[in-house]
Amino acid sequence: MGANTLLMIAAISLVLVGSVAGHGIVETPKVFHVAGKVLCQDCDQGWNEWVNGAKPIKGCKVSVTCLDDRNRVVHYASDLTDEAGDFDITCNEIVNKKIIKPQNCFLRLVSSPDPVCNVATNFAGGKSGVKLHRPNVVYRDLVKYVLGPFYYTTPMCDEPDTSSPDEQNVPYDDSDKKRNY
Repeated sequence: MGANTLLMIAAISLVLVGSVAGHGIVETPKVFHVAGKVLCQDCDQGWNEWVNGAKPIKGCKVSVTCLDDRNRVVHYASDLTDEAGDFDITCNEIVNKKIIKPQNCFLRLVSSPDPVCNVATNFAGGKSGVKLHRPNVVYRDLVKYVLGPFYYTTPMCDEPDTSSPDEQNVPYDDSDKKRNY
C-alpha cells in the first residue's frame, strides 16, 4: 500500500505542476539593457572647456537595431535622454519567436532637439553605429551594455567633407571643366 500511495502522490504532483506551469505562473521575458549618455560638445570654447565642458542634452533620440543571421531587422527600439543626458533602452531577448543576439545589435544617434547642438559626431561611433560586444553589467537577471558617451556638436564645429568623389562612391562628373589636351 505504501508504493501505491507514493505513485498516487507523484501523479497528483505532476498534474499540479503541469497545471501551474501552463496557466497560473507567467514567466517574465528575459531582457537586456543598452545604456549610455549623450552630450553636446562645443568647439568654440577654449581647450579645457572643450575637453571637460560637454553638457548633457535632454530629449535626444537614440536607437537600437537588431538583425538576424541573414542581416534582416528583427527588432528596433529607441529612447529619449533625460535631463542628465542618460538613456536606457530595454530589449527583449525573444521577439516574434526569434531569439535576439545582442552581438547582432547596434546603437546609434537618431536626433537632437537642441536647435544649436544638433550635428551628430562619430566620436565613439554614435553617428555610424556601435555594435554591442560584451555586457558591462551582469548581475542576476540584469544584463546591461553601457556605451558612449556620444556627442552632438554645433554646425560651426562640424568638419566639412573634404574627401574626393571617388572616396564617396559618387561618380565624378568633370563635364563642366575645360579639357587641357
